[in-house]
Amino acid sequence: MTFKDIRKEIQSYVFLTIGLAIGTIGWAGFIIPSEIIGGGVTGIATVFHFATGMDVGLLAFVMNVALILISMKVIGAKFGVKTIYCIALFSIFLSIISIYVKEPLVSEKFMATVTGSILAGAGSGIVFLNGGSTGGSDIIALMINKYRNISLGRLLLYIDSVIISSSFFLFQSIETMIYGFVSMAILAYTVDMVISGNKQTVQFFIFSKKHEELRHHIIHVAKRGLTVLPGVGGYSGEEVKVLMVIARKSDSQVIFRLIKQIDPNAFITMGSVMGVYGQGFDTIKGR
Repeated sequence: MTFKDIRKEIQSYVFLTIGLAIGTIGWAGFIIPSEIIGGGVTGIATVFHFATGMDVGLLAFVMNVALILISMKVIGAKFGVKTIYCIALFSIFLSIISIYVKEPLVSEKFMATVTGSILAGAGSGIVFLNGGSTGGSDIIALMINKYRNISLGRLLLYIDSVIISSSFFLFQSIETMIYGFVSMAILAYTVDMVISGNKQTVQFFIFSKKHEELRHHIIHVAKRGLTVLPGVGGYSGEEVKVLMVIARKSDSQVIFRLIKQIDPNAFITMGSVMGVYGQGFDTIKGR
């Protein structure tokens, strides 16, 4: 393993820890003290926490370990070091914060639901982006999926719905149950935004008389590849060169800055791209 690989691995564990800390604050600082039951194993642990008074972090850890052991027997799943690290650290953080935070960090229940769910979703998104997982209901879904032809997404929805619905029997409150479903929706949306926002891709078409200079700077300064397309002006009939650039959205400001410096009169179109597969982007996965 090279020094670069080691540095990258250390960096991923740093981000995993940050993501777990953010997610735990969302759960233990807002959602759980507000008596809101969310989805996943954390939701099940919260139910048992309020029913028995046991430590929620310990409950989450025991349930995740039990699920991993059962799944290894049922589906032979292999869990990496990062998953074990995330499950252990998430449970520790959950226990520590729960000791010191007995009341939600904001008094209004709706604000606690929204704030906690956004933090929990953002934390989960950071964890997923860095190759980690906190276990949870996806393990249950994988085991059921082995014997029943139901999509994983639908199974996760069913499992989380059952967990959240159980809060009605615990608190005898439809309002609390609805808060749980709101929390699940916000959390899932935030996870998607964190993951897709990191991978969001844009496509530029650049029409410029200084196309050669732009080509050089986009490749060597912005460090992005491009394709030079031949074109003909519909009105003028003149031959033109069009630069097509595919880049991460985070790189778009650098490209705009270069175009402004070299040819402020360039004609540019920019659009979002649903998916880009190949060198430097995503890999094609089997469906």
